[in-house]
Amino acid sequence: MARYTGPKFKLSRRLGISLSGTGKDLKRPFPPGQHGPNQRRKISNYGMQLMEKQKLRHMYGLGEKQFRTLFEKAQKMQGIAGENFMILLESRLDNLVYRLGFANSRAGARQLVSHGHITVNGKKVNIPSFRVSLGDVISLRERSRGQSSVKEALENRSHLPAYLEYNDNAMEGKFIRLPERAELSQDIDEKQIVEFYNR
Repeated sequence: MARYTGPKFKLSRRLGISLSGTGKDLKRPFPPGQHGPNQRRKISNYGMQLMEKQKLRHMYGLGEKQFRTLFEKAQKMQGIAGENFMILLESRLDNLVYRLGFANSRAGARQLVSHGHITVNGKKVNIPSFRVSLGDVISLRERSRGQSSVKEALENRSHLPAYLEYNDNAMEGKFIRLPERAELSQDIDEKQIVEFYNR
């Protein structure tokens, strides 16, 4: 299945979560459509599980096949499958580029990576799904540091997660430890996603 390219605000309102992370997409906190404010439908267990899965999938901008493959990898790891899954998603290169503030959104970060503007440990990597290991250094290529979109994104960065270190002078970040569950989105109930795939 191809990546979703439709209206993002509508999707955020339908899922009830800010996919952009800014909250602007939930100014009208009810589903889109003519009957949005008056919908009183009861959602089944399956519907709840599907909605949680869709929230997380659209938050990270993955297709269904890629999302499922990553979940299966998380299930084979030691520990809690749901938390492992969220940590694997957070360890993707495009996500960490976004977290470091090189882009205003994950879609923008994915574009930066795929256009060859990002290096990992000094080597160019243009695969957004590249899994970053602990201790890896993520930086902008020399020729990409003057980009106005990057400068604007860095100026607008409001928060740097504790599992990342950032060197302002070198314009590079380091993945120093795995994130804890408390540091990841509290809007997601990962147990429902595990139940959805294990049903």
